[in-house]
Amino acid sequence: MPAPPRAILLDIEGTTSSIAFVAEVLFPYARAHLADYVAQHREATAPLLAEVPGDDPVATLIEWIDEDRKETPLKTLQGMIWADGYADGTLKGHVYPDTPDALRRWKAAGVPVHIYSSGSVAAQKLIFGHSIAGDLTPLLSGYFDTRVGAKRDAGSYRAIAAALDLPPAAILFVSDIAAETDAARAAGLAALLIDRAGDAGDVASLAEVLP
Repeated sequence: MPAPPRAILLDIEGTTSSIAFVAEVLFPYARAHLADYVAQHREATAPLLAEVPGDDPVATLIEWIDEDRKETPLKTLQGMIWADGYADGTLKGHVYPDTPDALRRWKAAGVPVHIYSSGSVAAQKLIFGHSIAGDLTPLLSGYFDTRVGAKRDAGSYRAIAAALDLPPAAILFVSDIAAETDAARAAGLAALLIDRAGDAGDVASLAEVLP
Protein backbone atom coordinates (compact mmCIF):
# COMPACT_ATOMS: atom_id res chain seq x y z
CA MET A 1 0.00 0.00 0.00
CA PRO A 2 1.56 3.38 -0.99
CA ALA A 3 2.54 5.80 1.74
CA PRO A 4 0.21 8.78 2.22
CA PRO A 5 1.41 11.97 0.52
CA ARG A 6 3.41 14.52 2.44
CA ALA A 7 1.94 17.35 0.34
CA ILE A 8 -1.02 17.84 -2.00
CA LEU A 9 -0.84 19.95 -5.16
CA LEU A 10 -4.14 21.11 -6.68
CA ASP A 11 -5.19 22.53 -10.02
CA ILE A 12 -7.98 25.16 -9.90
CA GLU A 13 -10.21 25.08 -13.01
CA GLY A 14 -12.32 21.93 -12.96
CA THR A 15 -10.65 20.75 -9.75
CA THR A 16 -11.32 23.16 -6.89
CA SER A 17 -13.45 25.59 -8.90
CA SER A 18 -15.82 25.66 -11.84
CA ILE A 19 -14.37 26.06 -15.32
CA ALA A 20 -17.44 28.15 -16.12
CA PHE A 21 -16.54 30.69 -13.42
CA VAL A 22 -13.17 31.33 -15.03
CA ALA A 23 -14.42 31.26 -18.63
CA GLU A 24 -17.73 33.06 -18.16
CA VAL A 25 -17.00 35.45 -15.29
CA LEU A 26 -13.30 36.14 -14.79
CA PHE A 27 -12.13 36.26 -18.42
CA PRO A 28 -14.98 38.55 -19.62
CA TYR A 29 -14.43 40.83 -16.62
CA ALA A 30 -10.73 41.21 -17.43
CA ARG A 31 -11.44 41.70 -21.13
CA ALA A 32 -14.01 44.42 -20.46
CA HIS A 33 -11.75 46.35 -18.07
CA LEU A 34 -8.31 45.77 -19.61
CA ALA A 35 -7.98 48.92 -21.75
CA ASP A 36 -9.25 51.25 -19.02
CA TYR A 37 -7.08 49.57 -16.37
CA VAL A 38 -3.93 50.00 -18.47
CA ALA A 39 -4.80 53.64 -19.14
CA GLN A 40 -5.32 54.33 -15.45
CA HIS A 41 -2.28 52.37 -14.21
CA ARG A 42 0.38 53.15 -16.81
CA GLU A 43 3.36 52.96 -14.48
CA ALA A 44 2.31 49.66 -12.89
CA THR A 45 1.44 47.99 -16.21
CA ALA A 46 4.35 49.29 -18.30
CA PRO A 47 6.75 46.41 -17.44
CA LEU A 48 4.07 43.88 -18.40
CA LEU A 49 3.22 45.63 -21.67
CA ALA A 50 6.92 45.62 -22.52
CA GLU A 51 6.77 41.80 -22.56
CA VAL A 52 3.93 41.79 -25.11
CA PRO A 53 4.95 41.75 -28.81
CA GLY A 54 3.49 44.05 -31.44
CA ASP A 55 2.69 47.73 -31.80
CA ASP A 56 -0.59 47.51 -29.86
CA PRO A 57 -0.01 45.42 -26.73
CA VAL A 58 -3.55 46.01 -25.42
CA ALA A 59 -5.05 44.55 -28.60
CA THR A 60 -2.64 41.63 -28.37
CA LEU A 61 -3.61 41.00 -24.75
CA ILE A 62 -7.30 40.96 -25.67
CA GLU A 63 -6.54 38.46 -28.44
CA TRP A 64 -4.69 36.33 -25.90
CA ILE A 65 -7.74 36.38 -23.60
CA ASP A 66 -9.96 35.25 -26.48
CA GLU A 67 -7.48 32.48 -27.30
CA ASP A 68 -7.06 31.47 -23.62
CA ARG A 69 -3.30 31.89 -23.94
CA LYS A 70 -1.22 31.03 -20.87
CA GLU A 71 1.15 33.98 -21.27
CA THR A 72 2.67 35.22 -18.00
CA PRO A 73 2.22 38.99 -18.61
CA LEU A 74 -1.45 38.42 -19.43
CA LYS A 75 -2.02 36.27 -16.38
CA THR A 76 -0.30 38.83 -14.17
CA LEU A 77 -2.35 41.70 -15.59
CA GLN A 78 -5.59 39.74 -15.29
CA GLY A 79 -4.83 39.20 -11.62
CA MET A 80 -4.34 42.94 -11.11
CA ILE A 81 -7.67 43.70 -12.79
CA TRP A 82 -9.52 41.01 -10.86
CA ALA A 83 -8.14 42.42 -7.59
CA ASP A 84 -10.28 45.50 -8.09
CA GLY A 85 -13.37 43.38 -8.77
CA TYR A 86 -12.82 41.27 -5.67
CA ALA A 87 -12.09 44.35 -3.56
CA ASP A 88 -15.39 46.05 -4.43
CA GLY A 89 -17.40 42.84 -4.09
CA THR A 90 -18.22 42.49 -7.79
CA LEU A 91 -16.34 39.18 -7.93
CA LYS A 92 -16.54 36.21 -5.58
CA GLY A 93 -14.30 33.22 -6.20
CA HIS A 94 -16.18 30.04 -7.00
CA VAL A 95 -15.23 26.85 -5.19
CA TYR A 96 -17.06 23.54 -5.24
CA PRO A 97 -18.76 22.64 -1.92
CA ASP A 98 -16.28 19.79 -1.32
CA THR A 99 -13.25 22.09 -1.73
CA PRO A 100 -13.29 23.86 1.67
CA ASP A 101 -14.21 20.56 3.37
CA ALA A 102 -11.25 18.82 1.76
CA LEU A 103 -8.85 21.65 2.58
CA ARG A 104 -9.90 21.58 6.23
CA ARG A 105 -9.62 17.78 6.36
CA TRP A 106 -6.12 17.77 4.91
CA LYS A 107 -4.96 20.61 7.15
CA ALA A 108 -6.26 18.75 10.20
CA ALA A 109 -4.33 15.68 9.04
CA GLY A 110 -1.15 17.76 8.79
CA VAL A 111 -0.88 17.52 5.00
CA PRO A 112 0.04 20.90 3.45
CA VAL A 113 -1.87 21.89 0.32
CA HIS A 114 -0.38 23.91 -2.53
CA ILE A 115 -2.00 25.31 -5.67
CA TYR A 116 -0.58 25.06 -9.21
CA SER A 117 -2.52 26.98 -11.84
CA SER A 118 -1.87 28.80 -15.10
CA GLY A 119 -3.43 31.85 -13.42
CA SER A 120 -0.93 34.06 -11.59
CA VAL A 121 -0.19 33.48 -7.92
CA ALA A 122 -1.90 36.80 -7.18
CA ALA A 123 -5.04 35.65 -9.02
CA GLN A 124 -4.99 32.33 -7.17
CA LYS A 125 -4.88 34.10 -3.82
CA LEU A 126 -7.82 36.27 -4.86
CA ILE A 127 -10.02 33.30 -5.78
CA PHE A 128 -9.39 31.58 -2.45
CA GLY A 129 -9.19 34.75 -0.37
CA HIS A 130 -12.53 36.06 -1.65
CA SER A 131 -14.34 32.78 -2.24
CA ILE A 132 -18.05 32.13 -1.87
CA ALA A 133 -17.04 30.00 1.15
CA GLY A 134 -15.04 32.82 2.76
CA ASP A 135 -11.29 33.26 3.09
CA LEU A 136 -9.69 29.87 2.42
CA THR A 137 -6.09 31.09 2.22
CA PRO A 138 -5.28 30.03 5.83
CA LEU A 139 -5.85 26.45 4.64
CA LEU A 140 -3.26 26.74 1.85
CA SER A 141 0.51 26.52 2.22
CA GLY A 142 1.73 27.84 -1.13
CA TYR A 143 1.09 28.68 -4.76
CA PHE A 144 2.77 28.03 -8.12
CA ASP A 145 2.01 29.51 -11.55
CA THR A 146 3.49 29.51 -15.05
CA ARG A 147 6.70 31.08 -13.78
CA VAL A 148 7.66 27.58 -12.62
CA GLY A 149 6.88 26.20 -16.09
CA ALA A 150 4.02 24.91 -18.22
CA LYS A 151 1.52 22.58 -16.61
CA ARG A 152 1.97 19.91 -19.28
CA ASP A 153 5.76 19.85 -18.85
CA ALA A 154 7.18 17.24 -16.48
CA GLY A 155 10.02 19.62 -15.63
CA SER A 156 7.55 21.97 -13.95
CA TYR A 157 6.59 19.30 -11.44
CA ARG A 158 10.20 18.44 -10.73
CA ALA A 159 10.80 22.15 -10.06
CA ILE A 160 7.84 22.25 -7.66
CA ALA A 161 9.12 19.19 -5.81
CA ALA A 162 12.51 20.86 -5.48
CA ALA A 163 10.88 24.07 -4.23
CA LEU A 164 8.96 22.09 -1.61
CA ASP A 165 12.13 20.16 -0.71
CA LEU A 166 10.26 16.88 -1.12
CA PRO A 167 10.87 13.81 -3.24
CA PRO A 168 8.41 13.87 -6.15
CA ALA A 169 6.76 10.63 -5.00
CA ALA A 170 5.76 12.31 -1.73
CA ILE A 171 3.48 14.77 -3.58
CA LEU A 172 -0.05 14.04 -4.83
CA PHE A 173 -1.26 16.19 -7.73
CA VAL A 174 -4.97 16.45 -8.62
CA SER A 175 -6.17 17.92 -11.93
CA ASP A 176 -9.00 17.52 -14.44
CA ILE A 177 -6.57 17.52 -17.39
CA ALA A 178 -5.05 14.16 -18.31
CA ALA A 179 -2.03 15.78 -20.00
CA GLU A 180 -1.23 17.47 -16.68
CA THR A 181 -1.57 14.35 -14.54
CA ASP A 182 0.51 12.48 -17.14
CA ALA A 183 3.25 15.13 -16.88
CA ALA A 184 3.16 14.95 -13.09
CA ARG A 185 3.48 11.17 -13.16
CA ALA A 186 6.36 11.45 -15.63
CA ALA A 187 8.11 13.62 -13.04
CA GLY A 188 7.56 10.98 -10.38
CA LEU A 189 4.59 12.50 -8.56
CA ALA A 190 1.47 10.58 -7.61
CA ALA A 191 -1.47 11.99 -9.55
CA LEU A 192 -5.24 11.69 -9.73
CA LEU A 193 -7.42 12.72 -12.65
CA ILE A 194 -10.63 14.30 -11.36
CA ASP A 195 -13.77 14.30 -13.49
CA ARG A 196 -16.64 16.03 -11.76
CA ALA A 197 -19.12 14.70 -14.32
CA GLY A 198 -18.21 11.22 -13.12
CA ASP A 199 -17.72 9.91 -16.64
CA ALA A 200 -13.99 9.24 -16.51
CA GLY A 201 -10.98 9.86 -14.33
CA ASP A 202 -9.85 8.47 -11.00
CA VAL A 203 -12.16 10.47 -8.73
CA ALA A 204 -15.31 12.58 -9.15
CA SER A 205 -14.75 14.94 -6.22
CA LEU A 206 -12.15 16.03 -3.70
CA ALA A 207 -14.16 14.16 -1.08
CA GLU A 208 -12.70 10.97 -2.58
CA VAL A 209 -9.10 12.15 -2.16
CA LEU A 210 -7.60 10.86 1.09
CA PRO A 211 -10.98 10.51 2.85
